Amino acid sequence: MTVYVDSANIPARVGRREATWCHLTADTQDELHAFARRLGLQRRWFQTCKYSKACQPAERCVHWHYDVTAPKRAQAVALGAVEIDRHRLVELLASRRAALNIARGQDVHRGEE
Repeated sequence: MTVYVDSANIPARVGRREATWCHLTADTQDELHAFARRLGLQRRWFQTCKYSKACQPAERCVHWHYDVTAPKRAQAVALGAVEIDRHRLVELLASRRAALNIARGQDVHRGEE
């Protein structure tokens, strides 16, 4: 099992904090939550895609992650997170979607049962 951190560096303001943010994700949600605890992240900061039709119902979401700032990203890497670029993140999400479709008995290529 692996924890990943991308290099998105998306500028955003959250409350009064303006920073650049990256995505922290993992092979499993349990592993992600355990790692996030080690980083001092609060569980309420965990994100899923609430608005994407592709991820409805919520059990179909493959985009689950925590947003982390540059200092937390560096801390995550120091704790063993694997650095990935956006292309690798897209591959990771595609493999999650394929595994989910297989588990649901759907044809991965057509998305049909």
